[in-house]
Amino acid sequence: MRDPRKPTEGTNGSRGSKASAPDVSGDGTSGGYNAGMAVFSYIVGGIIVWSLIGWGLDYLWGTRWIVLAGALLGAVGGFYLSHMHGLTSSRKNAGERHAASGPSQDGDTNAK
Repeated sequence: MRDPRKPTEGTNGSRGSKASAPDVSGDGTSGGYNAGMAVFSYIVGGIIVWSLIGWGLDYLWGTRWIVLAGALLGAVGGFYLSHMHGLTSSRKNAGERHAASGPSQDGDTNAK
């Protein structure tokens, strides 16, 4: 029996129960390669599946354009799934700013 005070551990080793892509941790520490492969898989998989559906509909209805609409729908759907799983967002630093933004604080600007 599971201890309710202990956080659950997911199938990919990450803690918590937030749904995520396979082999990509919810806290974003697994690196960019796994996230990139997951995004690539979602987009290519969507293109293949929806192109096959479009090809079948083209065959049944005697048209030639539905396969292209299916490929476009698959690419958009794959990107949407990647975005909803948090794979396409930029990495956030822990509140650190590496470069100053705005005007110089020393009062000596080089603007002409």
